[in-house]
Amino acid sequence: MIEGPREGALAPFVHEGARVGEDTVLGPGVVIADGARIGRNCTIGAFVVVHPGTVIGDGVRIDDHAVLGKLPMKAAASAVTKLRELPPLEIGEGCLVGAHVIVYRGARIGARVMLADQATVREDVEIGELTIVGRGVTVENKVTIGPRCKIETEAYITALSSIGEGCFIAPEVTFTNDNFLGRTKERFKYHKGVTLERGARVGANATFLPGITVGADALVAAGAVVTRDVPARTIVMGAPAKPLREVPPEQLLDNQEP
Repeated sequence: MIEGPREGALAPFVHEGARVGEDTVLGPGVVIADGARIGRNCTIGAFVVVHPGTVIGDGVRIDDHAVLGKLPMKAAASAVTKLRELPPLEIGEGCLVGAHVIVYRGARIGARVMLADQATVREDVEIGELTIVGRGVTVENKVTIGPRCKIETEAYITALSSIGEGCFIAPEVTFTNDNFLGRTKERFKYHKGVTLERGARVGANATFLPGITVGADALVAAGAVVTRDVPARTIVMGAPAKPLREVPPEQLLDNQEP
C-alpha cells in the first residue's frame, strides 16, 4: 500500500507508469517517476526521489532525501564523462540505503547491501551482495566491488577500479587512476584504477598510485603510500610501502568463521 499524507505533510507523488508493491510505505514528499518498480514491504523515507526506470527489490529501506537512478552530468570541460544511454539502476532485495545517498542510473546493487548515509555510487558500478559501503564513501564510475566487502567512512574508490570478494578498506583510503594529474592526452593510454584481489585489507589513510594490484589476502598498513604491486599474503607498510612479513595463517580469508 501507499501511506497517505499526514496533516501538514506533502503527499507522495507516484507516476501512473510506476509500480509500488504491497505493504510498501512512502514518506512525505517522495517522488516515484515513470517506469520505476518498487518491491513489496519497502520503507521509503521523506523526500526520496526515485528516477525513471529504477528497479528496487523487496524489503528495501531507503532513508530521507536519498536520490536513486540519477543521470550523470557532463561538464563542458570534462575529458572523461560521456553522455550515453544507461540501463536502469537496480537495487537488490533487503538493501539498506541511508540518508542523502545518491546512486546513479546504470549501477547494480546486490542483495542486502548497506549504503550508509551520504555515500555516492556512480554509473557502471556493480556491488556484490552483503557488502557495506560506509558513510560518505565515494565510488566512481566503472568500478566492480565483490560480495561481503567492507568499505569504511570517507574512502575514495576511483574510476576503473576492482575490489574482490571479502576485502576490507578502512576510513580515508584513497585510490588514484591518473599518473599525469589531468595534463596531456598521453594520460588516457595509462588511465587505470586500483585492483584489490580477494581478501585484501587496507588500513586507514593509505594512498594508492594508479594501476596498482594488491594480491589476495595481502595487508596494506595504515598511512602507507603504495607505489608498486603488493604480493599476495604479504604485509606492507611505509611511504613508499615495502614488504614487512607474511600475513599470519589465522588472518587469511579462508580461515575465518562463515
